[in-house]
Amino acid sequence: MQIESKAGRVATLVGLLLWCVGSVVSARAQGDDFAPWLEELKLEAIERGLRRETVEVALSNVRLLSEVVESDRSQPKAPTEFCDYMTRRLTRTRIERGRRMLVEHRKLLVGINADYGIPPRYIIALWGLETNFGDYVGDIPLFDALVTLARDPRRGTFFRKQIFGALRIVDEGHHPAEGLTGSWAGATGQVQFMPTTFLAYAVDRDGDGRRDLWNSLPDAFASAANYLRRSGWRLGETWGRQVRLPGDIGTKGSYSLAQWQKLGVRKVDGRDLPRARQHAMLVLPTRTRDPAFLAYRNYHAFLAWNRSTFFAISVGALADELTGVARLKACGI
Repeated sequence: MQIESKAGRVATLVGLLLWCVGSVVSARAQGDDFAPWLEELKLEAIERGLRRETVEVALSNVRLLSEVVESDRSQPKAPTEFCDYMTRRLTRTRIERGRRMLVEHRKLLVGINADYGIPPRYIIALWGLETNFGDYVGDIPLFDALVTLARDPRRGTFFRKQIFGALRIVDEGHHPAEGLTGSWAGATGQVQFMPTTFLAYAVDRDGDGRRDLWNSLPDAFASAANYLRRSGWRLGETWGRQVRLPGDIGTKGSYSLAQWQKLGVRKVDGRDLPRARQHAMLVLPTRTRDPAFLAYRNYHAFLAWNRSTFFAISVGALADELTGVARLKACGI
């Protein structure tokens, strides 16, 4: 038995060595420095407990994609880009379709709201903004995108973790490596979760034993709700609102609605702010007085999803449009 055990270990080591050599050869075409980097990544993945077969299938033929780095460098950041961003995101077509989706998936959404406390309009808004209601979940091979971004020094450490997360998704049987695609930024599925977000928050709502964020709307919607709830969502509160500022306001920070009222801040239509015991912070996405928003604590749950002021406001504004709670009065929308 000892001889067989030693022989088995030798065979395993030889197999691993031959696989490593083959991986180096296939990666050589990407640049001499890429091959050893990729090899070290694979070995670390195996040391983390991921199956060698998973690592081999997922990473043996990855490519570095220049367009991914270009997209990463061209994200909207300047305050002057806010209106362009919002007009592209809050189209009449998207709003009208979102309203239909609220009706079509009402039963599922009501059940999820009962379990997680997230109103349906926010789930539909996130779904609509992330993948246009599932029409476009991304067509870039996920491991190509993640490896490319992990090689880039700007956020390499973060995306290296995402590679291991994506390998875990495959290893656990939620999606095969073949055909696993996503956005240029490495997000995947109907609601565009990063791999580590998937592992932390995705749920199996339909009970089939898989957390399927690609083909199961129950799983996708419940996972989105779970993420928001665990990111600090406060039940019974909204996300914020567009407001009108007085001419002499020069303060920032977080204050109660009563304090903002005393400072002269009003709803965008000129009416008084709600008489609620909530605190809010002033958000000026263009760094000018108009448009202006008071953001409540639930706004920060959107920022946990995507740390972009533009994104967070677009989710809240679209959700309000879907149910007629409010309409954005800015940017010609």
